[in-house]
Amino acid sequence: MEKQVVVIGAGPGGYVAALRASALGADVTIIESENVGGTCLNWGCIPSKIMKTTADMYLRFHEARDYGIEPAGDPRVDMATLMARKKRIIDSQQKGIHALLQKGKVAFEQGKGVIEGPNLAAVLKEDGTKKELPYDDLILATGTIPLNISAFPFDGNTILSSNHLLELTAIPESILIVGGGVIGCEFAFILSALGARVTVVEAMDRLLPLDAVDVSCSKIIQREMKKKKIKVITDRAVTKVEKTGQGAMVTIGVSPFSDPEKAAKVKEQTVEVKQMAVCIGRSPLSSELGLEKIGLEPDDRGWIPVNGQMETAVKGVYAIGDILGPARIMLAHVASHEAMVAAENIMGQKRTMEYHAVPGAIFTMPEVGNVGLSEQEAVKKGLAVTCTSVNFRTLGKAQAMGEIAGEAKIVADEKTGRVLGVHITGPHATDLIAEGALAVTKGLTVSDLADTIHAHPTLAEIMGEVSLKGTGKALHG
Repeated sequence: MEKQVVVIGAGPGGYVAALRASALGADVTIIESENVGGTCLNWGCIPSKIMKTTADMYLRFHEARDYGIEPAGDPRVDMATLMARKKRIIDSQQKGIHALLQKGKVAFEQGKGVIEGPNLAAVLKEDGTKKELPYDDLILATGTIPLNISAFPFDGNTILSSNHLLELTAIPESILIVGGGVIGCEFAFILSALGARVTVVEAMDRLLPLDAVDVSCSKIIQREMKKKKIKVITDRAVTKVEKTGQGAMVTIGVSPFSDPEKAAKVKEQTVEVKQMAVCIGRSPLSSELGLEKIGLEPDDRGWIPVNGQMETAVKGVYAIGDILGPARIMLAHVASHEAMVAAENIMGQKRTMEYHAVPGAIFTMPEVGNVGLSEQEAVKKGLAVTCTSVNFRTLGKAQAMGEIAGEAKIVADEKTGRVLGVHITGPHATDLIAEGALAVTKGLTVSDLADTIHAHPTLAEIMGEVSLKGTGKALHG
């Protein structure tokens, strides 16, 4: 008899798990309460990149004369057309996922997935009916929503979430973004390019304050924001927001992460803006799943703990994706990989999830790609490392494109030369990081990269240049 597998959530974790389990012979049903594709397709990766594409193109129009093109008139942003394009692309991607599920012989159920008891799930339909679904194994892939801060809750008008930013009908004259992490920085560049006056407030002492992101990347991004007249305030926190008839009066004060000596000298300041966007975290969608009916306890923040095989404390119940929380890595491609591990373990294979070589892709302007250890992580671990960097301005292709900001950096083991981390800030960094990911995954050395021929003229030469420099054979770098 076929193994019965139920998956709750059809995001990049859920639908991949369903397809893989079905391909291995399981009878799979997937439940989704909203649209397939999860946060990534509907409220994150894809729609924000659609907006970024327009922002990039808009900036290029303004630079047209530098490239020998005389524009016929002044370009303008048509938000209605942009949003229509966004919807068209997302609709197409959703149809593609449904086609994959159908071809993969995965049964799809629209509605809210819940746990009824041991080995029994159910889908609650919009019409009030309930369909029970027995299972041998269950995969939870319900994801997250933007964290709503009680001090300044979302209203969709003056105080916005990242979801609201993806549905703007007009570009605000001015906007303050709370949080200089990945989402906050990406939107800061997008909105600034489209014409908004942007302020970013980050409670930590640098932008992109993630251990995995090298400090050098943060410095470049902050410098590029300054060039684009984006105001950056670090080591400070928004302490109060007062709505006015024209927008919001935002009070900025001491950060809870500030050094006490520095904090004592901080003077409050106020900034008046049309809108404020809060981009500081996510909340797990675990509270209404019925976890208590099978004795599965999330942690005190609602995240679901799992082992290396993606199995929870309850045998036969697995969890993948953002619902695992920041203890893992909350990225779409990580969720898809966790999905493969979970599905294959369910079907009798022995897989363990590895996180040491997960590439990060940050779509700022310029982009940031990272994988493996940052220099500061290596130092914390007490590792003896050598770090080498080369600027993009050394590349002919970067000069031809007019995108010379940024650098590539390799963190390598001092004794063996093994590549421990790669950090790229510059044009198409999110594509170029794939070579770094392969190097970290396979334990390649800097010499291995230096001995690899990189085509000319390409941006990929940055990896050739930085590895040549790292082996004492620097050419243009």
